[in-house]
Amino acid sequence: MDIEEKAIITPEFKDITNNDMHVIEAIGTGAPKNMSSIARELSVTVGTLTIAMNSLVKKGYVVRERGQEDRRVVYISLSDRGRKAFEHHARFHREMIDGVTGDLSEEEMQVLVKALSRLDGWFREKERQNQ
Repeated sequence: MDIEEKAIITPEFKDITNNDMHVIEAIGTGAPKNMSSIARELSVTVGTLTIAMNSLVKKGYVVRERGQEDRRVVYISLSDRGRKAFEHHARFHREMIDGVTGDLSEEEMQVLVKALSRLDGWFREKERQNQ
């Protein structure tokens, strides 16, 4: 996480944290999302997310808009600055994956995928046990 933070929090994005970058990633560049769906994706409460969201709105990375049909619903999307941060973070992850898998044989790739799938399953089981 420390290495990732040093790589992605560049002078252009020095005003946000690694956690902010992961909120930006969860919002994504697709259709606007509501707070509940973003909080669920990040495994945090809506209250916790609201604190991060207030900061990101203030810094110009995120836009809040009320729903057209139901004004009580707030939709979150990335601003132009937020989309740039999203792409910067995605590029870091692509480079990391390419750096790890670039010269693997097909067999080595299958072993890696199997190992990572098991690791993912282990984490999901731990998460399920802690709920």
